[in-house]
Amino acid sequence: MTLPLVSPPDSICLLRLSALGDVTHVVPIVRTLQGHWSQTRLTWIVGRREAELVGDLAGVEFITFDKRAGLRAYRDLRRRLYARRFDVLLDMQVSLRASMASLCVRAPLRLGFDHARAKDLHGLFINRRIPAVPDQHVVDGLFSFLETLGLNKRELRWDIPIPAEARAFAEQQIPEGQRTLIISPCSSHSPRNWRADRYARVADHAMQRWGMRILLCGGPTVRERQYGHAIARHMRRAPTNLIGKDTVKQLLALLARADALLSPDSGPVHMATCVGTPVIGLYAATNPARSGPYLSRRWCVDKYDAAARRYRGRPASELAWGTRLEYLGVMDLIEVDEVIATLDGLMNKPLQQISLASPPPFLTGG
Repeated sequence: MTLPLVSPPDSICLLRLSALGDVTHVVPIVRTLQGHWSQTRLTWIVGRREAELVGDLAGVEFITFDKRAGLRAYRDLRRRLYARRFDVLLDMQVSLRASMASLCVRAPLRLGFDHARAKDLHGLFINRRIPAVPDQHVVDGLFSFLETLGLNKRELRWDIPIPAEARAFAEQQIPEGQRTLIISPCSSHSPRNWRADRYARVADHAMQRWGMRILLCGGPTVRERQYGHAIARHMRRAPTNLIGKDTVKQLLALLARADALLSPDSGPVHMATCVGTPVIGLYAATNPARSGPYLSRRWCVDKYDAAARRYRGRPASELAWGTRLEYLGVMDLIEVDEVIATLDGLMNKPLQQISLASPPPFLTGG
């Protein structure tokens, strides 16, 4: 099949199983396809938990892949797709699990990542590649899939549906007019986590200076619950601790009502982007230019270069793009005063100046 395509394909299968933050990046890809190739049928193979977040997007057929099921997940996927054929497979995940799942998809055009980004034998499961573009944000890399197909448009819409039940839950937790800071303190990678006492100091400042309500949010794991309790113990006044008590959709609704999110590199960072809530991102172990909140780069506390110099002995610009610096103590490079100053700067901004705090160049004509 010749690229770019001379006409829209009849069907596209998108493969992006996980994780929560990463599947949010696919939403504007879907919205762009729907907005400009409206007759193309879209099927998205997605993880079970991730389907809880995006699985109700209108106009998309979702096929859920439950990695906890082991080999049965592949058998179920193969059974569902056995008699199906797609014009295009967009293989948007570099992992052996995703690659094995892609074998269940029959498509003459199997588009995947360039050599630099392809890992875990990704190249064996595709027959065409997107171009190698240096130093791209993850979202921009996914838009390269559409550009390679010949669709040079962008619809930056993350309008994931929020059910009425979730909105009602959020309204109970965040009354109208109540300034609120949500703290989602934990990443799935422990070295990315800031210290509990430092979160507490920022939360105390937010309460005292700005009269903000503090909500702690996170998953139900023991580690996350312990982290929440530790933050609360260090605070002068108790926060509202919702760690392990909300669903994915309820968290999305909470983020939609909050004034800001404070979090390390994690899924909620990107969920906040979906609902237009500014993110104070804490970045030292990972590079916010690659994986930070797409519309809140201005509000990130970025110590990635300092981490590269300390732990690798050279500036970040000399590291391979996407290098993780997940060293014990790396997040201690982020000082409390820097985070407080960022919060104060955000809260001092008029609302209309916050929504697109640091827009990408293509939004500003740059």
